[in-house]
Amino acid sequence: KGMSVIDNIMTGRNLKIKSNLLWQALRVGPAQREEEMHREAVEKIIDFLEIQAYRKTPVGQLPYGLQKRVDLGRALAMEPQVLLLDEPMAGMNVEEKQDMCRFVLDVNEEFGTTVVLIEHDMGVVMDISDRVVVLDYGKKIGDGTPEEVRNNEEVISAYLGTSH
Repeated sequence: KGMSVIDNIMTGRNLKIKSNLLWQALRVGPAQREEEMHREAVEKIIDFLEIQAYRKTPVGQLPYGLQKRVDLGRALAMEPQVLLLDEPMAGMNVEEKQDMCRFVLDVNEEFGTTVVLIEHDMGVVMDISDRVVVLDYGKKIGDGTPEEVRNNEEVISAYLGTSH
């Protein structure tokens, strides 16, 4: 939380850095070129997440929704093929959720990354998912398009209850 936005997202590039610690400390030759390359990748992520104005701000000073965007940026910096997001909308207000939904939807298009989303806000799930899998105490009770899952009797019974 004390690191700036840009440094925070740069930590997501750590596994991609090839030069040794000595070259990195001296910031010369190949290490300098490599850092410039990684910073360029991070700048693209910052632009994608629309957080340019906050690049030098400590993350702990940002509103919660922007902190979650930085978290997403750090994950994207690792260039994953599959991105697992565990309740990325938790604790957000409606406007922050809408922004995060837009970014989650755009991740696949912009970066070619498959997104697996674990989320309890069913409005969010149904709005942004191509496929929904519903679990009830670890047992799969629904699987399909949002419309198929929405009309699944077992899902309705487990999550909305049934009249007796």
